[in-house]
Amino acid sequence: MKIILDAMGGDNAPLAPAWGAIEAALAYGSQIALVGREQEILDALKEKGIKALPTGVEIVNADDVVDMHDDPANVIRKKPNSSMVVGLKMLAEGKGDAFISAGSTGALLTGATLIVKRVKGIRRAAMGPAMPNKAGGKTVILDCGANAECTPEFLLQFGLVGSLHAKATYGIENPRVGLLNNGTEESKGTPLQKEAYVLLKQASDKGLINFVGNVEARDVPLGAVDVIVCDGFAGNVLLKSIEGTAMFMGSLMSKMFKKNLLSKIAAAFVMKDIKAFKKLLDYREIGGTQFLGITKPVIKAHGSSDDVAFRNAIRQAEEAASRSFSAQLEEGLAALKEIGND
Repeated sequence: MKIILDAMGGDNAPLAPAWGAIEAALAYGSQIALVGREQEILDALKEKGIKALPTGVEIVNADDVVDMHDDPANVIRKKPNSSMVVGLKMLAEGKGDAFISAGSTGALLTGATLIVKRVKGIRRAAMGPAMPNKAGGKTVILDCGANAECTPEFLLQFGLVGSLHAKATYGIENPRVGLLNNGTEESKGTPLQKEAYVLLKQASDKGLINFVGNVEARDVPLGAVDVIVCDGFAGNVLLKSIEGTAMFMGSLMSKMFKKNLLSKIAAAFVMKDIKAFKKLLDYREIGGTQFLGITKPVIKAHGSSDDVAFRNAIRQAEEAASRSFSAQLEEGLAALKEIGND
């Protein structure tokens, strides 16, 4: 299995992705193709004392770079020799099993859609990160930023994609799917939520998903559902709000334990649990977010990813490449076509 890594994407490129690739090769025995400006990558590694690449790591030269100011719609045409486009083409041509980039989200989604292609029947690929919840499991948020504007049909597909992803990735046998809304009543929401509710309910009645109804934002981190369906704008706000709240609570906890001598002594007894809590909410431990609905795994890493984040993104990519629910997804999508036409 080979993972293709955009070595020029992200705030800390090329050192962070290259160093993370080396750590993954040494820790997991990963096979990695670093795509980017070869000399810049080698020079960055020399600063860390690496004079030769370890077994399993290679460099594929790509002279151009996609930056955050590039128009996503024109990247493929204007920058065909960029590390992102070259890497995506390698994936499409079977020269690797998954692709990772910390570059522009819009450009990566456009490239994945046009080069790697969507699963047959998918209207829009979506970002589906999984957040830890109070119940001790994971809640997949779909979509969290790839599609700011959605139709009810998009949300219906997100419900199916998220359900299959939760089952394949987290072993949840019958994932509970909820629709993000400003109340639990069926009549709540804008026309988008009201129409999507009807479609999701019909899919549930046919046994395609396990739709449990509307869910308020406060109940998502409490584990009310395994998959929460929403448009990308609302999903991104939800995700960032949860992350911000966690950071705020962590800051308060840190101040509390540093308040006086007694609190410092108390902190010493629970330090292991505190570190475990911080690790649970650390994006670097997750690695990245997969674009769901693309034929092969394409993973968007955080723009500020360091070597730890890239190392874990590589592990995540290997796990994603070892799983495939495309056949089940195509079958489910075919059945969804009948929804709304009954």
